[in-house]
Amino acid sequence: MAGDWSRRGGRRRQVSRRRAFIGCAEVGKKEAVAKSYTMAYGDDGHSLREVLATFKACLDENSEILVDPYLAGWKGLVGFLNSMGTIFGFVSKDAVAKIQIMEDFRSGPNKESYRTLQSMVSYEMANNLVDLKKYSECPVSGCRTILRLHRALHWLQLFLEAMRTSSPDCKTSVLCTDSYNASLANYHPWIIRKATIIAFHTLPNREAFFENMKVGSNEEGVEMLGEALPHIRKIYDITQELYSRHKLLDLP
Repeated sequence: MAGDWSRRGGRRRQVSRRRAFIGCAEVGKKEAVAKSYTMAYGDDGHSLREVLATFKACLDENSEILVDPYLAGWKGLVGFLNSMGTIFGFVSKDAVAKIQIMEDFRSGPNKESYRTLQSMVSYEMANNLVDLKKYSECPVSGCRTILRLHRALHWLQLFLEAMRTSSPDCKTSVLCTDSYNASLANYHPWIIRKATIIAFHTLPNREAFFENMKVGSNEEGVEMLGEALPHIRKIYDITQELYSRHKLLDLP
């Protein structure tokens, strides 16, 4: 009997080691994914101009939003946010997780149903894959995942638009806070809102922020945003209308 327990204990230790190894591998995978998104901006020479231009390729001939370029655009945005330090970590970390979920859908058995946001909504609604009342029933759905990215995209759109139209002496912390309060703050608990707004006070000034975009002078940065932001707004507006029509804007 003692030998039997010893063997069992050995098996338990082996199982425990295997689980620990798998756990470490998963952590390593997530860290590698996050690093690859950071590399999508800055280290390989990409500028915010190229990142925002990716969203221009999101619309197909039917004005439906293609998921793959949408996620590619978000990867670039994550890299840009990470290049600013830890200030925007509350958005970039969540975005990395959401991008991974959507990429899993796009490589899964029903990948064609997730080709566009429109086909995704139709597929998930028709198959009761979206929980409209509580999060616990269907926590992982494309509709819910994209909604979180959609809300964050609105904040970035408002912030970059404020940067484009502001005077040179405007404080980026104020612009960012105002944009946050008009968008993402509505979906965050008080403690997160407080910590986030405090973090915004460490943002660099407007000139340094434009330098970090890697698009040239401040004037060139303003011009670039003027060209790129209409594409972001169009993507946002189409998504907003799609979700509003299907009553998905308040998914838990």
